Amino acid sequence: MDLYDVIIIGGGPAGLNAAIVLGRSRRRVLLFDHGKQRNLQSQGMHNYLTRDDVKPFDFLKIAKKEAKKYGVTIKHLQVNDAHKKNKSHFTVSDNHRKIYHSKKLILATGLKDKLPEIKGAKILYGKSMFHCPYCDAWEVADKNISVYGKTKAGFELAKTLTRWSNSITLFTDGKKYLRRTDKLLLKKQNIKFITTPLTEFENRKGMLKNIVLINGLKIASDALFFSNGYEVQCDLIESLGCTLGKNNLALTTKSQKTNIKGLYVAGDAAKDMHFVVVASAEGAKAGVYVNKELMEEEIQ
Repeated sequence: MDLYDVIIIGGGPAGLNAAIVLGRSRRRVLLFDHGKQRNLQSQGMHNYLTRDDVKPFDFLKIAKKEAKKYGVTIKHLQVNDAHKKNKSHFTVSDNHRKIYHSKKLILATGLKDKLPEIKGAKILYGKSMFHCPYCDAWEVADKNISVYGKTKAGFELAKTLTRWSNSITLFTDGKKYLRRTDKLLLKKQNIKFITTPLTEFENRKGMLKNIVLINGLKIASDALFFSNGYEVQCDLIESLGCTLGKNNLALTTKSQKTNIKGLYVAGDAAKDMHFVVVASAEGAKAGVYVNKELMEEEIQ
């Protein structure tokens, strides 16, 4: 049996940083990358020292080159199944039904956003429609910013965005969750709110132009931030038996360990702040603790 020290599922910042740490630790590492990272549509990364405005694709290209330098094997394949065999090692199968084995397993499979089910949303995503104000609000500061939120999270997002603009409009798309106290607070902060259902996000070359209401009224807007939830990229975390928390995210220790011995989860699929720099740091932590666990087992 061909046995890797570690298999990493996920070729984003968390998985690649874990791979580099383990490669530099002279471990035999196999990384799977399906190429569907959450932020690939973004026009540039932010809040990452020395990497401001770098496009995610370019960032990942550099990271993969660095990982390969340390002997990491990268396969651009989808993993269909993973399980722990006889409590001794993990078995992973790809979409071609090829089987791989490893002593340890790191899941860095990430998340995907649930886009608003409104005509035009997909075209805007990553260009003038965003989910994270800390990542993208600077670029649209002082412009007409819209917020799409069908739950109380939209209300909170609208309040946050007042740091970047004095022209904020919250759209609840037919949902009437705003209480009297919420409305008073929005008015106090000069945030307009519209509860009428929406039919379309009009764009010009991928940039938001108007938000169209069901009654035909058009509201001019330069950018849209949405709070519509997210979901895990794959169900491996659950199928492996990880203890799950809110939104089906894995519960981990500070060392990224799960309740399954030898299984670690890093990045957005673990419960923490969804920044690229945080995901990278979690990957580094997972790599260090996996190497330590392997070393302890090797001297027993």
